[in-house]
Amino acid sequence: MSAAYLEKLNERQRSAVEHGVGTGVHTGGPLLVIAGAGSGKTNTLAHRVAHLIVNGADPRRILLMTFSRRAAAEMGRRVERICAQVLGGKAGTLSDALAWAGTFHGIGARLLREHASEIGVDPDFTIHDREDSADLINIVRHELGLSKTESRFPTKATCLAIYSRAVNSERPLDEVLRDNFPWCSAWEKQLRELFGAYVEAKQAQNVLDYDDLLLYWAQMMGDGALAEEVGGRYDHVLVDEYQDTNRLQASILLALKPNGRGLTVVGDDAQSIYSFRAATVRNILDFPATFTPAAEIITLDRNYRSTQPILAAANGVIELARERFTKNLWTERESAERPRLVTVRDEADQANYVVEQVLQNRECGMLLKQQAVLFRTSHHSGPLEVELTRRNIPFVKFGGLKFLDSAHVKDVLAALRFAQNPRDRVAGFRLMQLLPGVGPQTAGRVLDAIAAEPEPLTALSEIPAPPRSGDHWTSFVDMLHILRSGRSGWPSEISTARSWYEPHLERIHEDAEMRKADLLQLEQIATGYPSRERFLTELTLDPPDATSDQAGAPLLDEDYLILSTIHSAKGQEWKSVFVLNCVDGCIPSDLGVGSTAEVEEERRLLYVAMTRAKDSLNLITPQRFFTHGQNAQGDRHVYASRSRFIPATLLQFFECSAWPVAAPAAADRRDAQQLRVDVRARMRGMWR
Repeated sequence: MSAAYLEKLNERQRSAVEHGVGTGVHTGGPLLVIAGAGSGKTNTLAHRVAHLIVNGADPRRILLMTFSRRAAAEMGRRVERICAQVLGGKAGTLSDALAWAGTFHGIGARLLREHASEIGVDPDFTIHDREDSADLINIVRHELGLSKTESRFPTKATCLAIYSRAVNSERPLDEVLRDNFPWCSAWEKQLRELFGAYVEAKQAQNVLDYDDLLLYWAQMMGDGALAEEVGGRYDHVLVDEYQDTNRLQASILLALKPNGRGLTVVGDDAQSIYSFRAATVRNILDFPATFTPAAEIITLDRNYRSTQPILAAANGVIELARERFTKNLWTERESAERPRLVTVRDEADQANYVVEQVLQNRECGMLLKQQAVLFRTSHHSGPLEVELTRRNIPFVKFGGLKFLDSAHVKDVLAALRFAQNPRDRVAGFRLMQLLPGVGPQTAGRVLDAIAAEPEPLTALSEIPAPPRSGDHWTSFVDMLHILRSGRSGWPSEISTARSWYEPHLERIHEDAEMRKADLLQLEQIATGYPSRERFLTELTLDPPDATSDQAGAPLLDEDYLILSTIHSAKGQEWKSVFVLNCVDGCIPSDLGVGSTAEVEEERRLLYVAMTRAKDSLNLITPQRFFTHGQNAQGDRHVYASRSRFIPATLLQFFECSAWPVAAPAAADRRDAQQLRVDVRARMRGMWR
């Protein structure tokens, strides 16, 4: 059989594709492909699947697991194209038979339905998404009386997050609480009771949640005969993005192929950045030891994306990792342009620098959508988004809603809007439902009652507090009166609204600390506006649109700048990349330095960000971050240090500069003037 379709692969890619093929049964030993950033991972995996099929493997006996349905569909299309080069008309039939390609959860659901009668499950079960699951756990929580405890019991979202992490990490509840949810440790007994009742409720309603699809599959594989039957269905099991698997998924794979024969996993330990989803880098690091001595490791280190100077800097960052597979990316793409490490005064200058460079790149022929701005956390882009909006530069943001469209920011803005205009029914409706015991009907009745009054806020203070709202109603009304009177002054009014809102934020959202940072950022942005009215008007007239990474282009503009969290940028590439806030406290995040493992994951995040760049890379380090709660003329700030992941030994890989560039005129004048007193010489002479 001709292997002309393999000629475009490099030597190591071809070794990975051909591993175990030609052994008669085509089920070689376990294979680990360490695929560096931009090394053609997807192309290599697709060629391996196609090569197996072309050489006689039954596509119906190939299990291919990816981390999204779109990735599985794309892989199938590539396999079909490759097979068509060799097999012609037969290729469609063979690739169509590649029926076992999908996500872990999708494959798990199919297998559970097929074996339902053998494991005591009704095959007509329905599957709850995260929102459904949170609602069900909340019903159970209420039935157990946990929503009426004297001290604050974790919210439904937090309860579900704890349950999910315990399941996916295969760790005891007390360990999960200690390491990931320490503020909930006092509730261990009640949480255990809640989770037991939650499981019983799911079973009574014949529903499985997202985590059950893996948990039930793993439990099913705990039966030796069933494991042998299921594992025996597949000659080949191939897994993409193995560094993003959790312990439960690794257990499933080990049960499918206990000796590793026919097992191929592909991934990059340097890009393992999803521990918040219970993924563990240990799966890929420990793979060779799990299948010693049979495992073969093939490293793809030729990069087809970035220039050599960008790779040299990225390699330097990841070389300092405590534990990794040795891999130094290289490329034939030479360039004289080193990555830039740019020091700016503060976040405002950072935003201006990015805008200036983006527009300059555009003038040189680079589309906006060929450029990306990456950041560790969503709120880091707040000042930049405002500047882009002000300069009429279209952009799309990935990694959650845009800053001004997130729920907690909209809540605080609603408080300002309702104080500005107490007849704004939408703002009032949103605000009142934040209060305990106030639902849509109560909020509607209150708004109807004050609508016809000449002074709605005065009427609001005279209405009896709704039952169960308690002191929250009084503080709500007081906050509105303070804002309405204007006695706090602008921009302190936004601090007043934030202080009132924070207790509700902690009650409603499990990630309250992260959201508080957004509100502090909003407060800082507000200092750039002269009044509450101007602030609300300008943000309302030209607000950023909400976007989703699942949707199509959300703008009418044919071109737009990409804004993205680093997590959402994984797997993407752009000609020019800007990384914001490359300082300690941001990268690494001050919430991500509690343990060595957390610090190492933060290092990998920076590496992922750097390796998204094809031609140009800018890492930006603001020197000052202004403290919050001061007026527009305030100058209280803290100084930031360059990220610990770029020590002095790595500066050789960067072009280091400051922006804006200081004008040389002042220095020239100093040199030209005749010295009247050489103060510096006198200072030196004092100690001689």
